[in-house]
Amino acid sequence: MFRSLPMPWIAPVCERTKEAISPLGGGNALHALHHIVSEKAHVILGVHEVERFNIMLVTYVDHMQFIAIFCFIISDFVIKKVAALVIHTADRANPKKNEPEGDAMKSRTKVVVIGGGIAGCSTLYHLTQEGWTDVVLVERNELTSGTTWHSAAQVTNFGMNQTMVGLKTHSINLYKELAEDPDYPINYHHGDGGIRLANTPEQMQGYRHFASMARGMDVHFEVIDAEECARRHPLISTDNLLGGLWDPLDGDIDPAQLCQALARRARKAGAEIYRNTPVTGLTQHKDDTWTVHTEHGDIDCDIVVNACGYRVNEVGAMMGVHHPVASMEHQYFLTEEIAAIRDAGHRMPLLRCPISDYYCRQEKNGLLVGFYEQDCKTWGMNGIDPNFVNALCPDDLDRVTDVLEGAFARMPALMEVGIHTVVNGPITYTIDGAPLVGPIPGKRNAFCIIGLRAGLGEGGGHGRLLAQQIVHGEACYDTWCLDPRRFTGHTNVELTALKAIEDYQNEFRFHFPHEHRPAGRPAKTTPLTPIFAAEGAEFTVVNGWERVDYIKPGSDFHPTLSFSFDETFDVVARETKNLQENVGLTEVNGFNRLEITGTDRHEFLDRMMCGAVTKRDRRVGLGYLLNHNGMIKAEATIANLPASDRGPARVWYGSAAASEYHDMDWLQAHLHDGEDVQIRSLTNDQTILVLAGPKSRDVLSACARGDWSRDAFPWLSVRECFVGIAPATVLNISFSGELAYEIHVPNASLYAAYLSLRKAGETHGMKLFGARAIESMRMEKGFLHWKADLLTEFDPFETGLDRFVKLTKGDFIGRNALQKRLESGPQKKLVSLKIDTTKAPAHGGASLMLDGVVVGTITSGDWGHRTGLNLAYGFLNPEFSEPGSRMQLDLCGELIGAEVIAPSPYDPDLSRVRS
Repeated sequence: MFRSLPMPWIAPVCERTKEAISPLGGGNALHALHHIVSEKAHVILGVHEVERFNIMLVTYVDHMQFIAIFCFIISDFVIKKVAALVIHTADRANPKKNEPEGDAMKSRTKVVVIGGGIAGCSTLYHLTQEGWTDVVLVERNELTSGTTWHSAAQVTNFGMNQTMVGLKTHSINLYKELAEDPDYPINYHHGDGGIRLANTPEQMQGYRHFASMARGMDVHFEVIDAEECARRHPLISTDNLLGGLWDPLDGDIDPAQLCQALARRARKAGAEIYRNTPVTGLTQHKDDTWTVHTEHGDIDCDIVVNACGYRVNEVGAMMGVHHPVASMEHQYFLTEEIAAIRDAGHRMPLLRCPISDYYCRQEKNGLLVGFYEQDCKTWGMNGIDPNFVNALCPDDLDRVTDVLEGAFARMPALMEVGIHTVVNGPITYTIDGAPLVGPIPGKRNAFCIIGLRAGLGEGGGHGRLLAQQIVHGEACYDTWCLDPRRFTGHTNVELTALKAIEDYQNEFRFHFPHEHRPAGRPAKTTPLTPIFAAEGAEFTVVNGWERVDYIKPGSDFHPTLSFSFDETFDVVARETKNLQENVGLTEVNGFNRLEITGTDRHEFLDRMMCGAVTKRDRRVGLGYLLNHNGMIKAEATIANLPASDRGPARVWYGSAAASEYHDMDWLQAHLHDGEDVQIRSLTNDQTILVLAGPKSRDVLSACARGDWSRDAFPWLSVRECFVGIAPATVLNISFSGELAYEIHVPNASLYAAYLSLRKAGETHGMKLFGARAIESMRMEKGFLHWKADLLTEFDPFETGLDRFVKLTKGDFIGRNALQKRLESGPQKKLVSLKIDTTKAPAHGGASLMLDGVVVGTITSGDWGHRTGLNLAYGFLNPEFSEPGSRMQLDLCGELIGAEVIAPSPYDPDLSRVRS
């Protein structure tokens, strides 16, 4: 075939190619190009035609003829891209030119990034963009030799929250800039468009919510019907189809070229890259710096970054940590040419189908079709062959037969075309499907960028956010949805694998509100979990803990998953009503509880918090911690306990269950040398029973000795006691807005305390309640949730926490930055809103609109059963934040009236809490 190519073409193409690669010298260019064609043809051209190019290598002894025919086959546009990559690859083939190895390596640098895929290359590049150029990347083999090289490389704007949308938008903008770089263009099909299909009203409703959410990030999706889906993608059938979500900027990119372009720019800025340099060990020193041991020598550095893809836990083990990341085998195939694609006159949009668990995109004049089969398979659970490099798993199309049948039904053209190539390679997943990008829990100066199952599409944004965290301490967005510390000690290998399988099986199925999927449950329980289950409890999950959500009215009660108010509405109303009129009991497990002792404990906390910190024994206070930029870092309840037979004088620091690792890291990182402060966690040793309602004092008095009257134990008091025979520590605080007590009990005595409270409550109408009732009531009180309403993107004045800030008290973390922010005025203001509908709550991320312009974003919402109001919190432009201001909420595609109201519409003077 190749000998029959018209020879007149060879000479001019040969000359163009010679000119393009002339800076190299012939030998390096030819060696590099041979290497690319024989081993990397599939990523350069985006096709898997290695066998054809190997024939060319054998047939054409004359190297320049080979180059010419290679360039003849591809387009003129790609010639420039190939030449740019050849230049870089030839540089790699001659390491003495610009990549020192062995003794030539740096012995000291600021940051060492381990791993040369998209995660590592993006991080290295973005570190230089943030101003750090004394940085190094080490790769055990060649760049992109892990998962990156066989990636399907789709680039979408779709994300489950605004942080994910923002980082994907950055990726798209960066990749477009790289593709248009005249010195080093890369192959990026930008703006082909993409459709996510749906066949249920609930899925369509979800798409409308995500469109509303994305609009706040200046990203514009379109919800389209089935006929419009087929018009935009003429290969699909509309059978069993309602419509889809259209992303106009969807596309795909060449993985190798992308990474090489990022590496090239990082090098030009001063970064260095050492290939074929396996890391053999990591040592952390007393000053928290690191030594990275490699086969070619050691590199001392301030900071180390794990960007090791599916080898993440090999490097994790070197620093004594395990990351909740597991690999799954993932298959796709490439088809032969499809006439309808060849003759379409435009590129086909990408397709993602939760109905049949497959995706596809155009590849030359055929399709790349990938599968998320239910009979899926983990990979590398018992270790990974050191020689698994640029490698694939054995093909196993039998495993995807059921998915393939669905793809055939949706896209009949697939039944009429041959399969060209099958690819089966590992991709990484975390427990919730989102990557781990940020500080490694329990370690200093150690970061990771791992678990990027869609790494190519969003890796540009991930690298940017990580670089910002490393250089500045925080990123431009709140990154909790990516933070490695959102998972704690329960995330073992087995649990990670189970959740990875579940997430893989539901790749294109988003989570509905209140949806908790079953794999890996129950991970964390207390002695009361089976007791509450026997009482009919439905459970939610908080940091792995099984927490009571509500009490089901019957065993066959199964609410509908949707973005509207569901069948639990009346259940929660009844629980709230009983608590308001009588007394309710629930368990709050996993609540983060740190015990702080030492003579300097109060001074330490005063330095950490932006407001006054209560120092009086037996008193409780609420305070906020800021980061160094003056933004909200954490919220904590502080309770002062005098010395007793249960311990020395101490402070209990309480915060959200999800913050267990986050807050411990932050506090320990800011201890001063010589400071007499000790911090230990009680989180997994004790559990809270919440007793709330106007009759709660009567119940507590009936089962615990002592005077519990308002005068003897007023609001914001703490006392050690016994509830029945169970030792307990009781705080008079409330998240419901009713008189309430937090009863902290050692887990060994929890059942005994529960029985005593249940017995005492029999004559007072006590009933169980759950987290949904708490959520409804806290909305009525103006109480905020960490990482829903309390975000690192806003300072305490923007968040409406002025009363918790005391700038005159002396220095505290973030004080100077906060004062500077005050000079420029607020960028946003958190407000309470009344929503004019009884059909659905406002959902986090939804856009608030005025005259067609986004003026704010919802953080949380729920129905207030005591006030009869549909309530929400949201950050608004300051000019619209005064009570009485009206606007519209884009609620799943429907514009609904919304009005700013005064905070705490229920009992604003706290008379019921103080009763």
